[in-house]
Amino acid sequence: MRSVLAVFMLLFCASVMALEKGERLLPWTLLDQFDKAYTLDQQARILLVARNMTGAKLLKAALEEKPKGYLEARQAVFVADVSRMPAVISTLFAVPAMRDYNYRVLLDSQSRVASRYPAAEDQVLWLDLEHGVLRDSRTFTDAQALRQALDQAQQ
Repeated sequence: MRSVLAVFMLLFCASVMALEKGERLLPWTLLDQFDKAYTLDQQARILLVARNMTGAKLLKAALEEKPKGYLEARQAVFVADVSRMPAVISTLFAVPAMRDYNYRVLLDSQSRVASRYPAAEDQVLWLDLEHGVLRDSRTFTDAQALRQALDQAQQ
């Protein structure tokens, strides 16, 4: 009985946290791989969220051979949930490697931002925004499909 109640509560909480179209996203601030702060504002048109390394690698593959500033030209920002990565690995290896990327990675080391946007792991969540309001959302599990969607995003 307790397990049924726990599952019900989990499902209820997840449905309460789900974003609805027309909902305004609350602003947040994260540091990128260069320790520069970024605050979500009304200028962002696309918010990409990876809940784990598989999702982050999917975006990396989609952006392969794209020029520096490609995401910024589309007013897109990328949040990587790195909360499950051991701090030593993150500090010594992962973040320094990310400094070679040609795009900005906003690092959510405590999962306080990525957790606001429910999505399955191993995917990239794409949120279409207009003046900070959610217009639509979709998920990607294929780098080529994500690349095509980004190419089609208005600059």
